[in-house]
Amino acid sequence: MLKVKTFLAESPFVDPRINLAIEEHLLSHLSSHSVILYLWQNEHTVVIGRNQNAWKECRTSLLSEEKGTLVRRLSGGGAVYHDLGNLNFTFLASHLSYDFIRHIKVLVAAFRSIGIPASFSGRNDIFVENRKVSGNAFYQGKAGRYHHGTILIDVDIDRMVRYLQPPAAKLKAKGIDSVKSRVANLKEFNTSLSIDVVKKAIKASFLEEYGGEGENISLSDIMKKEEVKTLYKKYSNPSWIYGLSPDFDVEIENRFDWGHVALGFHVREGSVSQCHIYSDAMDGDLIASLAPFLKGVPLQGDVLAKALRRNFPESMPQEVQEMACWLEKDWAHMF
Repeated sequence: MLKVKTFLAESPFVDPRINLAIEEHLLSHLSSHSVILYLWQNEHTVVIGRNQNAWKECRTSLLSEEKGTLVRRLSGGGAVYHDLGNLNFTFLASHLSYDFIRHIKVLVAAFRSIGIPASFSGRNDIFVENRKVSGNAFYQGKAGRYHHGTILIDVDIDRMVRYLQPPAAKLKAKGIDSVKSRVANLKEFNTSLSIDVVKKAIKASFLEEYGGEGENISLSDIMKKEEVKTLYKKYSNPSWIYGLSPDFDVEIENRFDWGHVALGFHVREGSVSQCHIYSDAMDGDLIASLAPFLKGVPLQGDVLAKALRRNFPESMPQEVQEMACWLEKDWAHMF
């Protein structure tokens, strides 16, 4: 097994814009054969995935009225609610050192060490007694990749339900009728738990799995860097958070096994003048790359499908193939 150098970073900040800026900075400056465990918390925050429509995934007005913060992250996946009863983790690793299975092993072993019978299931979640306690998302940069996620320890589930509004098709696909019915706090299974107890268990499990001393990274020093200040401005910028106005001429959506997709089109003289694709699919980079392929294409499902396919002549991802089939089948003559 590849020997790596281990690092630990724990944020003293609860502002999501600061924590996301630090996370991106750590990713950009990874050394080879290194793995960082970064633990962080956000106060009263909704975090949406890279390709999601803020207005459709979150009750944005209500969140604002109740002094909450909305941010958009780099990774794909769905919207999540953070408060100080939630603990976020990020495993950042160089390309050679990245190993998702080892990350999950660290988390599951940590939970079990504090009396939580956790198991990994589904496409990206950790469950206890068939209820989700942790979700994961992913991003790949030039220097390496990260895998990050939430751990529900003592989250205000009622607030979570108030702010998040996942599409009905997503809930139906999972065989449930509410957000509340499928998630659980770790404290339901061990009432003596605290954030600090979970942090200590994860750090111990991380060092047990990877070895090394776990050199500490000073995030207070990192916050002084101009690059991090610039990243903070990016994550605070409304154009990054909200993206393109949702006032489209045509909108269509569908639910696939790998996620929900909504396409919004601005149309001029029968062709696509601008397109935006919203999705909670885990491959955020792939989804983000697709919209330009449809610009200038006649607004016909079969023609749009061909435009997608011709950009993947050698190996076509499952998501692209299934989107193309859906456009051909359901929208060939309906625009």
